Amino acid sequence: MSEEIVNKVALSGLLTLDLEDYYPREEIVLFDLKPYLFMVNVRKTGPPGNVARFPETSNDGPSDNEPEARSGILREKDFRAALNELDWTRFQDKIVAVTCSVDAIIPLWAYMLVAVNLQPFARDIVMGDENTARQQTFLARIAAIDIQEFADKRVIVKGCGDLSVGGFAYLEVAKRLRPIVKSIMYGEACSNVPVYKKK
Repeated sequence: MSEEIVNKVALSGLLTLDLEDYYPREEIVLFDLKPYLFMVNVRKTGPPGNVARFPETSNDGPSDNEPEARSGILREKDFRAALNELDWTRFQDKIVAVTCSVDAIIPLWAYMLVAVNLQPFARDIVMGDENTARQQTFLARIAAIDIQEFADKRVIVKGCGDLSVGGFAYLEVAKRLRPIVKSIMYGEACSNVPVYKKK
């Protein structure tokens, strides 16, 4: 006589939440404002240096005429013209990280111009580098989880997956789960670490 196999995990009332389901797998591309800058040479004495289109480099090494500092500025007319020439479709369905990789004077409206051009194409637009974009998108997806399905349940937040899920994600999901669940555990049903139990 065959013995019926009982799924003890299913009968225990445990719900598993796998953070990898919310991990951003889309391509993340960088939109760097650096190529749109003009560089200003600032010297200690004498008149301001020339303004030159970035990048402008020299392989001659330092000299007595080298500027004390270089700071980038963004010119509205040139910036608008450059944005109008871009093929924005290359950002279709991508997560775009908007940043400036050099010291520069960036007016706040410049970020708005980039955003309104990207919005029809990009899946998401984030201020910062690629890692920042991945983290912010991840957190936004955790924030969008319908947490009510875990109300009064025992929840295991799955660990040891294939992806490198940062601690920030576990912190955020625990913060969201704690007010409504019976208990929170980390790991697997067969081996877990208790995190919280409602008293």
